[in-house]
Amino acid sequence: MECMGFSVLSAMKSIQTEFVDVSRLQVGMYVELELGWMDHPFPKGSFKISSEKQIQTLGSLGLSRVKYVPVKSDTAPITDAALAEKPVAAVVTSASEATDKAEIGNAVETVVPEGERMRLERVQLIQSQQQSLIVCEQRFGNATRQYAEVVHQISQKPHEARQQCQELVSGFVGDLASEGEFALRLLSESAGDKASMHSVHVTVLSLLLGKSVGLSAGDMQDLGMAAFLHDVGKTRLPERVRALDEGFSPAEYKLYQEHVAQGVFMGKRMELSAGALKAIGQHHEMIDASGFPGKLKGDSLSMPGKILALVNRYENLCNPAKVISALTPHEALSMIFAQLKTRFDSVALSAFIRMMGVYPPGSVVQLVDDRFALVVSVNSSRPLKPRVIVHEPSVSRHEALILDLEHAPTIGIRRSVKPSALPREAAEYLSPRQRISYFFEKTSQTSPGVAPA
Repeated sequence: MECMGFSVLSAMKSIQTEFVDVSRLQVGMYVELELGWMDHPFPKGSFKISSEKQIQTLGSLGLSRVKYVPVKSDTAPITDAALAEKPVAAVVTSASEATDKAEIGNAVETVVPEGERMRLERVQLIQSQQQSLIVCEQRFGNATRQYAEVVHQISQKPHEARQQCQELVSGFVGDLASEGEFALRLLSESAGDKASMHSVHVTVLSLLLGKSVGLSAGDMQDLGMAAFLHDVGKTRLPERVRALDEGFSPAEYKLYQEHVAQGVFMGKRMELSAGALKAIGQHHEMIDASGFPGKLKGDSLSMPGKILALVNRYENLCNPAKVISALTPHEALSMIFAQLKTRFDSVALSAFIRMMGVYPPGSVVQLVDDRFALVVSVNSSRPLKPRVIVHEPSVSRHEALILDLEHAPTIGIRRSVKPSALPREAAEYLSPRQRISYFFEKTSQTSPGVAPA
């Protein structure tokens, strides 16, 4: 027994970790990131580096050093001699990815002239904004895959499905509860299962709105679970009635409405909380009693239920089953406020408009200087000053910097524009989305980049 204990102790001692500068990383090293899952784009926080691209990504996260495990690594850190032989360009790249901006400037200025320094800074800004987008899209993709997995196992393993949902939602809620501000980010248009994408969109928007109205941690968890699973009852319906169609017969419309009761039934099998079940049951109810299935009035609805009903309607207007019927985010928000506001809770609706801004992400706009732009990000604390990509023919669309209107006081938005009304060159440059996808990201007070004004 003593021999076995000594063997285990020796093995534990052998698995030691060391800190190493990012500039010394090599393919084959096993690293452990001391970051939350929202703060890096990798599937796991511990992994063996398999490509130079992964090393570049680690540098772009603003890390100066990382923890690595020698016993699990195939290679050791780059030696001083090898580091000294790295080409100047590589040294400059490492410097540009350091966290201290003053050191960045000093490092670059010592090896390159002013013009080249400005070019390198622009490259760094472009890489930073692209990396930010990649991180959001990877997390969005992970969430949609988890939804598909939950739907697949919910009938046979309801408790395991609930556990998977809870872990995902708890991660979102925990991130939103942390210090700092959050922005709603427009994602690239990508193919995917509409049901999964819809559920993730509604979850992201609902939790951001829940945070805006000050929901408790428990209500946020209930809201997130209900939002993620609100349409799961559709899987028990015939496929022809899973998406609302204006051409439904009365019998088909009644069958479509059954997805709410089916969703509550499945939620009970998963043993969801009472608050989550209530919100699922209310996600089509309206405060004026015009909703279904219970035609409930405002006082009968929970705040998570009111939020879910509003967000679900907005998302369905932007991403209907038939793309030809889609409204732009600006049009959808305007329609809800002008024509449907009596159906939704006034507190939730006011907070939603503040959160989304007059021009939500995905809106195509014309600036006061006549240029066209695409809104890509809105900070809920400064909704009138979104971040946009501007059609600038002199700059490649792949090198376009995001313009933060908060840092461009002379530039504002004149009006919203339908994508179909854009000139061909502007449409090709801005690539307006037919399907709108959102995710949230933590922001800083400083702008990530300033496009040519």
